[in-house]
Amino acid sequence: MAAEGEQQLHTNGHAKHAEESPNSIQSKELGIKKRKKFLVYVVLFTLFQIAVILFSSLYIMKVRTPKFRVQSATFENIVSKNAENASFNITINVILSVKNTNFGPYKYRNSSVYIYYNGVSIGEAFVSQGKAGFKSTKKFNVIVNISSKDMLRKDSQLRNDLNSGTLILTSKSKLEGKVELMFVFKKKKSTEMDCTITIGLADKVIRDIVCD
Repeated sequence: MAAEGEQQLHTNGHAKHAEESPNSIQSKELGIKKRKKFLVYVVLFTLFQIAVILFSSLYIMKVRTPKFRVQSATFENIVSKNAENASFNITINVILSVKNTNFGPYKYRNSSVYIYYNGVSIGEAFVSQGKAGFKSTKKFNVIVNISSKDMLRKDSQLRNDLNSGTLILTSKSKLEGKVELMFVFKKKKSTEMDCTITIGLADKVIRDIVCD
């Protein structure tokens, strides 16, 4: 009887073990699936972080050079003489712009704009320090008095231009400043202006403005 009892107990234990095996296998499979999902999430999160870092370094954190340009101009006063002693005296209201395409403000220092005719400096305007905001364009105006007083009175090129009623001027300037990113990082950046301005003397208009 004792032997039969031991055999029955052994048989019941084996049966119980056989009944638990499917549950155990299922639990292990569920655990494996969870670990796989976790690993997939970790990989996706890592890739996302890498993408964010690359985007930030290549686009957001990349410091671009702002553009300093002559936007437009109008005449305040114009006097020209095209006789033997050719000369002109013109007051121009010039609208300047600083275009900042960075993800942070561009703060620039005091500077000056110089106007040239035929390579000779004929006028100058002061530019006070300022700021072009986050991905924006700062516009401001300056009054420039330009005169041929420092040029030779018998300059044949000047006489010809006055007779034709057209003056071609160039404006040059340089702004120095810093781009501030994420309110922490600061990067020095300078921008230069190099524009050609075509003036119509007869109709007193700016015919064309081209900037490099």
